[in-house]
Amino acid sequence: MDNCRRKNPFAGIKVTRWIRFGFATALYIAFTVWLGNYYLLFGLILLVDIYLTKYIPWGCWKKTKNPTLNKALEWVDAILYALVAVYLINNFLFQNYKIPTSSLEKSLLVGDYLFVSKVSYGPRVPMTPLSFPLAQHTLPVFNCKSYFEKPQIAYRRLKGLGTVRRNDIVVFNFPTGDSVPTRISNPDYYTLCYMEGADRVRNNKAVYGDIVYRPVDRRENYVKRCVGMPGDLFEIRDNQIYIDSVAAENPSNLQFNYYVMLSSPEARLSNAQFEELGVSVEDRTLIPNDYRYYDILSYLGFERNANGRFNTAYRLPLTEKGLKRLASMPVVTKVVQEPGGAFGGEVFPLGSGFGWSRDNFGPLYIPRKGDTIVLTPENWKVYERAIRNYEGNEACLSDGKFFINGKEATSYTFKMDYFFMMGDNRDNSADSRYWGLVPEDHIVGKPIFVWLSLDPDKGWFDGHIRFDRVFRSVESLVK
Repeated sequence: MDNCRRKNPFAGIKVTRWIRFGFATALYIAFTVWLGNYYLLFGLILLVDIYLTKYIPWGCWKKTKNPTLNKALEWVDAILYALVAVYLINNFLFQNYKIPTSSLEKSLLVGDYLFVSKVSYGPRVPMTPLSFPLAQHTLPVFNCKSYFEKPQIAYRRLKGLGTVRRNDIVVFNFPTGDSVPTRISNPDYYTLCYMEGADRVRNNKAVYGDIVYRPVDRRENYVKRCVGMPGDLFEIRDNQIYIDSVAAENPSNLQFNYYVMLSSPEARLSNAQFEELGVSVEDRTLIPNDYRYYDILSYLGFERNANGRFNTAYRLPLTEKGLKRLASMPVVTKVVQEPGGAFGGEVFPLGSGFGWSRDNFGPLYIPRKGDTIVLTPENWKVYERAIRNYEGNEACLSDGKFFINGKEATSYTFKMDYFFMMGDNRDNSADSRYWGLVPEDHIVGKPIFVWLSLDPDKGWFDGHIRFDRVFRSVESLVK
């Protein structure tokens, strides 16, 4: 009778193994509930065997009589474990992001490394789940895709700690980065097609390269300030943002471009003066003193000197504080703010004929999920891309009639919220004024703090690390 009695598989298991099992099980159940996929609970059976019963010899592949091979397999095991951990952390908890451009100066600086929280707005379930960690879209060295295009999962966002709020600094996927010429990344593909012609861009591979498509979560990451929320009537009048016809509060580090004339052709601003003004090397533009630029300087109201030429002139982005300091410098004779229009280039929607510019934009209604609009030829220019590209419809305007998914339509109901993003360095920021609205499924996360800040204009022993910014909260830097 005793010989027939089956041995208890849990007998003799050490307490430490039970503790590890309990901890792993609690995390697994919490993640499954958060993910909302309760089929994953069947994975608890594997956890029981991994930590307790060990019927399956999980580590047998690492056991070999060859010590060299055994050591190599241990490294493989450690690397695989690390890759899985990094994958889960990057997709569901947080990721690193480095500020690449000056579009948010002086709030966030080039060389700031940000801790970007995914849980602040809720992480997206990975749309391209089979991917290599730490590579956005291209594997370095190999120069190939860092992800498999299939399978692709429909957009779904897990519950987070909050939602995007006005004036939040937000990391998001570049909306018009779905189609990318491999040889030219700026301007974007759609602007290139508008400027150069679609056939030329597609067919001239020597100049533009192949045109590759990128899924939403594999598009370039951008960081901007959210200045327009779903349901807002957004407008810019003479550089001032208005929401529902009420002037919005401006960030303290807001800056615009100014043309600056000095007292003589030989005069120059020193590095110390530029640093006092907070102007990085990247943003210091010395206007060449040749005839090609004379019309621009004359248009701005600058006068020639006694020799018929112009004195030294700069184009600089300045905050209000920096502008006052510049104007007080004895070497400065005149300062003129850069106008919009031709200086700002074409804005969204391209070719609309609306007469909008970088400094005077809108009014534009920002759609909210569930909003229904009556379609007109005018608003079609604004919302066509959202309806077709972002919300996945076949849509066209033909003979004055609108067709959505093969059926004539007079109205459209939006499936997602949309946002308007801008940089604080207003005249040096490629933002929603140029490429339009940001759909909610493109939102990546919220920068929480700067964990490292490196000044690209200085050496390691000359202030390369900005210690005054390290471990500073983003909120304290961008008010």
